[in-house]
Amino acid sequence: MTTLPSFRYHPDPVATGSVVPSDAPCDCCGRSRGFAYDGPVFGVDDPAGALCPWCLADGSAAARYEAQFTEAEGRIPLEVRVEVERRTPGFRGRQQEQWLTHCGDAAAFLGRAGAAGVKEYPEALGDLLADHGEDFCAALDADGQPTAYLFRCLHCDRHLAYADCT
Repeated sequence: MTTLPSFRYHPDPVATGSVVPSDAPCDCCGRSRGFAYDGPVFGVDDPAGALCPWCLADGSAAARYEAQFTEAEGRIPLEVRVEVERRTPGFRGRQQEQWLTHCGDAAAFLGRAGAAGVKEYPEALGDLLADHGEDFCAALDADGQPTAYLFRCLHCDRHLAYADCT
């Protein structure tokens, strides 16, 4: 099986469901490489079919479709914002997705988490408790809703999270 490209800010896009096994040819490069991106595309021109992770990683999909795959918030360098928004697989949220930042850089997206998963990361749980309260946090469900989105700072290893539901 082909090795996926490395994404600094989304270290395991297969585990998060943003990249899935697929035999579909990439709408950008025309190659079938065994994987396809399964996340949001915000662009002037939407691809008619699948996009491969390689075309996301090298920026060719973003350039061809004048697209981005997520939106980074916070005070981060322009080159980081471009890498996150145009060369990193996004993820699907219930509402508008947020890419969290810390230590002046984008954080790495680790995936969805439920109440038990968030409890493993006291800093992230603290963020959620401050924003939503104990009852809401106890109801978090990685596969349902409400759900938490877990991130890790690449510099200090602090875990961060936000939650949403429909």
